Amino acid sequence: MRFVMGQDRSQSTLFPALLDDYIGDDNPVRAIDVFVDELRLGDLGFDGVQPHATGRPAYHPATLLKIYVYGYLNRVQSSRRLERECQRNIELVWLTGRLAPDFKTIADFRKDNGEAIRNVCREFVVLCRRIDLFSDASSTAASSKAVNTRDRNFTQAKMQRRLEQIDESINRYLSQLDSADRQGLTAPEAKITRLNEKIATLRQEIQRLNTLNTQLMQTEDKQISLTDPDARSMATSGRGSGIVGYNVQSAVDTKHHLIVSHEVTNIGDDRSQLSHMAEQARSALDAETLEVVADRGYYAGEEILACEEAGITVYLPKPMTSPAKAEGRFGKQDFVYVAEDDVYRCPAGERLTYRYTSEEEGKTLRCYWTTACAHRKPNARPARNAGSNAGSTKPFLKRCKRGSTAIRARCAFVVRPWSTHLERSSRGWDQPTSR
Repeated sequence: MRFVMGQDRSQSTLFPALLDDYIGDDNPVRAIDVFVDELRLGDLGFDGVQPHATGRPAYHPATLLKIYVYGYLNRVQSSRRLERECQRNIELVWLTGRLAPDFKTIADFRKDNGEAIRNVCREFVVLCRRIDLFSDASSTAASSKAVNTRDRNFTQAKMQRRLEQIDESINRYLSQLDSADRQGLTAPEAKITRLNEKIATLRQEIQRLNTLNTQLMQTEDKQISLTDPDARSMATSGRGSGIVGYNVQSAVDTKHHLIVSHEVTNIGDDRSQLSHMAEQARSALDAETLEVVADRGYYAGEEILACEEAGITVYLPKPMTSPAKAEGRFGKQDFVYVAEDDVYRCPAGERLTYRYTSEEEGKTLRCYWTTACAHRKPNARPARNAGSNAGSTKPFLKRCKRGSTAIRARCAFVVRPWSTHLERSSRGWDQPTSR
């Protein structure tokens, strides 16, 4: 027959095939095996490294760690799926030596050794640093969904809207009851009973929301999540499409696109994360200086200044928040600061002179304007500059213009880990595993 024929399943062999023959020499699973075997698991904080003298023998932490790392690299994070893979996946069969722990053992290992697994990540970063795989870093962030729907997350605004909706519903039902009373005996008794039940239910809901509102006002950020208390409402680009979850921060190496440092927070924006993540990346890389590329979501004068003072060179685009362009006027980026004369020069050639200094949200603002501008309204806000940071941010802004290529190239640095994270979130892979 002119077909490629498989081996007969009932054919016996004199010498059984070695399990090692099924795994190629260049298979990444061999790297997992060597890496885990070389770790000092006891020093990293893993439980069960020293076996008990009595009782049923336990699985060695190295075996369970190999399963966990393999699942992470191959997008298999559910403990039940890992249990099945240990029974049928030839790579895991080779990696574990034909051991197949049940899903609860795998889940408990992950739950009980969270800090130790984090230390393993640090050891991996140290290994990459030793073999010179790191250079500079690029920061990125993504939102990770939590097991907490938006209906079970409350902020002050949400609470107010929900109470207003209930009040409107109660008023509508009361109006329907008044209409039924005017109809007299012709109104169906079942309809009146149903309306009274709805009003009673809504009033119970108001009592529940008032209790939640008391708890909400006692929290620091005036927000409460009922299912996952640590989860917070995260804003997204689409209107009404926010999620309840966490803010995942990561620093990615620009040479081999490896994640250098990561952290999960429940702060809804990235503006306060730049210096913290940059310092973590520098510490992980064991470098005295570092160049960091980030997107405009990280732009904050205090964070940029903190990085500059720490010797960390930052490249990130300045967000355009002024409505001047939309209103047909010059934007802030169109004005040039002349340091010798302490004035701004507008595109029309006029000079905006210094007028006064004010404070706003803890920032010292120097205000400039000129009376020669025909388009300036009498009550228009003058051009302002954060005077306390002006000397420090001016070289930064010039450097960002020169480093625009690095800012555009950032997408290539972070797109792989970031898109992988989003794909896993959309498919539910970042949800807690079943127990």
